[in-house]
Amino acid sequence: MKVLNEGMMEEMLGSENLRSAWKVVKANKGSAGIDHIVVDEFLEHIRPHWDKLKGKILEGRYKPAPVKRVYIPKDRKQYRSLGIPTVQDRFIQQAMLQVMRPKFDESFSAYSFGFRSGRSATAR
Repeated sequence: MKVLNEGMMEEMLGSENLRSAWKVVKANKGSAGIDHIVVDEFLEHIRPHWDKLKGKILEGRYKPAPVKRVYIPKDRKQYRSLGIPTVQDRFIQQAMLQVMRPKFDESFSAYSFGFRSGRSATAR
């Protein structure tokens, strides 16, 4: 299987980028996903599995885990669905974001606001 943009994937998996991504995930804390692994247990869990996980990412075989679905009260009779990814998936997503954002953000329209840092359709 051909690896999509190998240079970008190598950059994403670089030790400096991974350390930075981990700091963000750890600072955000958050709940455990469907695997029940909490942020404080993640490093101990991932160390023996890292080489295999890295190989899957580089080969394009990595599949994120399903999100844990929880419902939080919105008002008296309504609930809002919230998806909680695993800490591993949050870590990988953060590492990808840190590499991709600087490369692609400038090419987006000035009127594109969705999920972009420092942008809001309502803030003028």
